[in-house]
Amino acid sequence: MNDTTLLLIGHGSRNREGNKEILHFAAQWRERHPAWRIEVCFIEHAEVLLDEGLDRAARAARNVVAIPFILNAAGHVKMELPAAIERARARHPGVGFSCVRHLGMGREIFAVLQGQLERLMKSLAMPDPQTTGVILLGRGSSDAGANGELAKMARWIFEEGDHELVDLAFTSITWPRLETVVQRQVKLGMAQICIVPVYLFTGVLIERIQAQVERLQRQYPQIAFALGSHFGFDNGVFDLLDARVSGIDCAEGPLLECDGCKYRLAAEAEHLHDHSHTHVHDDHGDHGHAHQGHDHGHDGHHHHDHAHA
Repeated sequence: MNDTTLLLIGHGSRNREGNKEILHFAAQWRERHPAWRIEVCFIEHAEVLLDEGLDRAARAARNVVAIPFILNAAGHVKMELPAAIERARARHPGVGFSCVRHLGMGREIFAVLQGQLERLMKSLAMPDPQTTGVILLGRGSSDAGANGELAKMARWIFEEGDHELVDLAFTSITWPRLETVVQRQVKLGMAQICIVPVYLFTGVLIERIQAQVERLQRQYPQIAFALGSHFGFDNGVFDLLDARVSGIDCAEGPLLECDGCKYRLAAEAEHLHDHSHTHVHDDHGDHGHAHQGHDHGHDGHHHHDHAHA
């Protein structure tokens, strides 16, 4: 690893505290691995962006490994990051550039979300899960695959727990929104509602969520709400990154699932075309148009038997 630089790539937030938290995370990660060379940059809303970050990482290095420090891959990870790495390869022909997968929604993040939910249930004095609704709250994306990853987490929590209702909601860009899902769960008889934000670090949207929940508490005084927090400093996130790094191959090869794909250039052109029109762009989110005619979250479940892992 002495000739390799690990470049941790955050999305970037208009809230400076969110960017500071990522820098703090990197400092803690360096403490865990003092022999590793770890740099940080951001996709937007920060001083050091992709091109400069890749240039810094390439100094005195033979290999640069880009690590998208992002939960779900959408336009930024699938198009902007591979394009930036191609430019860096042209600027630094003597350096090998590779890229590991983004954090994703696998068993590691699922375990983190389960831990969040367990803490929320304890804060409510362990109520009956049959009358306690769960809402996974993501940032929302114009990429259906990214939204589908959150839906997978909701289904896994439903399958491995005893909660009657496990729904998903989004803070921006897509639907349903938090208020709509809370209204539905109240109508279906939930006495408590646990809201689990699926966010790594603080930012503008975290502040928005806190304000929304305060308003919902006033609107539904008979409901006990428990709101989780962002979880970027959870040990499970550090362990997931360690696993990503342990499996890297620094040979200059394909990036992500989309690098080298014949469809990427067309998709990138469409993405840039979208930017030329009026669009919705929220903090920590990808770009997409506001749209109507959409499917909402899954319907309520009947009482069920569980096969516990």
